[in-house]
Amino acid sequence: MENNYQYIDLNFEYTNRKGVLHNIANIEDEKILLAYESLRVSKRVEELIENPIKIIDSNSLLIIHHYLFQDVYQWAGKVRTVNISKDGKPFFDGERFNIAFQYIDNLIIEFKTLKNTNKKALAYKLAEILDNVNYLHPFRDGNGRTQREFLRLLALEKGMQLNLNPPDNKNVYQRYMHGTINSDTDTLYKLLLEQIENKKK
Repeated sequence: MENNYQYIDLNFEYTNRKGVLHNIANIEDEKILLAYESLRVSKRVEELIENPIKIIDSNSLLIIHHYLFQDVYQWAGKVRTVNISKDGKPFFDGERFNIAFQYIDNLIIEFKTLKNTNKKALAYKLAEILDNVNYLHPFRDGNGRTQREFLRLLALEKGMQLNLNPPDNKNVYQRYMHGTINSDTDTLYKLLLEQIENKKK
């Protein structure tokens, strides 16, 4: 749960007055909600590993988010209706989402046309997609988990395994976070290239 965004929500559409996200289970304690969300989403991730979703276009982001968070939030799979920022850095303006989704559609098309053997080109395009999807941040919560699953599924279509949050290597996740937070595509490219070169389907 990433409930440390800054945003204006005068109607309390997403949270109660204590700042806890509205949720299907009506949990009002943030720590309990965090544990509940983690458990439910982890189960859904395991299901996607067993039965992957094919990435068609940027709308697949919404499909993945809905699948992951369907047990927790009623707004699962729906784009946010508030503009958000984090640590003083604003994310993409929600009023222009259509333009951003179209741009990501083009990046996906470019990725799909690349040869499976061209690992450098694949890693570079994945880094570009990740950087743009992260800046888009289309959801009120769950953006990181959704984008990591989105990239994993894209890589899978090229016969590659990708895990940006492996339990046995925290350095991978730390570099991923550094790259996305700072829009450092060079760091993301190097990380992704290492991951797809070292792991085969």
